Amino acid sequence: MTTPTVLTVCLGNICRSPTAEAAIREAADEAGLELTVRSAGTGGWHVGEPPDARMRRAAAQVGLELDGAAERVDAEMLRGADLILAMDHSNLRDLERLADRAGVDTPIHLFREFDPDPGNGEVPDPYYGGADGFVEVVGIVRRTARELVRRIAAGELDLGGADGEGAA
Repeated sequence: MTTPTVLTVCLGNICRSPTAEAAIREAADEAGLELTVRSAGTGGWHVGEPPDARMRRAAAQVGLELDGAAERVDAEMLRGADLILAMDHSNLRDLERLADRAGVDTPIHLFREFDPDPGNGEVPDPYYGGADGFVEVVGIVRRTARELVRRIAAGELDLGGADGEGAA
């Protein structure tokens, strides 16, 4: 039995996806569930940079620590994941194209498919807005991460790394 891997993806990997990564880790730790979680971006503008300082501040307000450095998603990351979670429809389309070109069949979903209150299905990009947008994103991703982990722990979402049979 291997530890399942979840990959969260946004545009630049400095706001939404590293926050979702941290929130999923937090929820998995609280549930006693072993998951490997990583994040990446569809664009390469911020590769090597830490998460956005505004996002780190908003996350720190609720005890969520963001670390790491931005990476750009590639076919190997997709192959190494049991579940891929896109932050918005544009990211989803980019990931589906990359997976198709690379022959990767790992399930790709919008992250907010697991949100009890999914709104328009997208995690809004706070990058060009004010502090309230970052706080809103932290709330969305923590709520969604808890439900995602609950579903995994309850066996409602099969991740291939858990039993070798493939993800839902």
